[in-house]
Amino acid sequence: MIQKKICILGASGVGKTSLIKQFVEGIFSEKYLTSIGVKIDKKVVQTDKESVQLMIWDIEGIDRYCGFQPKYIRGASAFIIVADCTRSQSLVEGIEIYRMVKEVSDIPAILALNKKDLPTTWHWTESELSDIKHSYSKSFDTSAKTGEGVEEMFSYIANILTE
Repeated sequence: MIQKKICILGASGVGKTSLIKQFVEGIFSEKYLTSIGVKIDKKVVQTDKESVQLMIWDIEGIDRYCGFQPKYIRGASAFIIVADCTRSQSLVEGIEIYRMVKEVSDIPAILALNKKDLPTTWHWTESELSDIKHSYSKSFDTSAKTGEGVEEMFSYIANILTE
């Protein structure tokens, strides 16, 4: 079995921890607790080729006032940028985080457009979203609450890392 480090990044409150809880434990909680520092969860995913243990680094929300810590990316095989479909600013921040990571690493990047169970309130056109998604290896519409797209996203990552 191989191990792969995956970093989950995004602004505060976009649902990074909830996505991980849904994937690893199959649960969702309405309680909001701000992550501080890094929390690491693990889950084994079976690909067509082999078993992969994903070590998922839940990194605290990256907002303008706290900045990005390149040291968290060291040794990672891929990263996920999470944006909240109910907050346009979270995608703007996600784009900036993506640029900062790409300055220090050339690992695959996944975009998770989270909270798809709620009405989308951002004002991005389909053309703008398409342009943004084009920068990433792949994008997924996800809901940590319903589980939509969560399993598929992590399976996709495990598969591309074993090719």
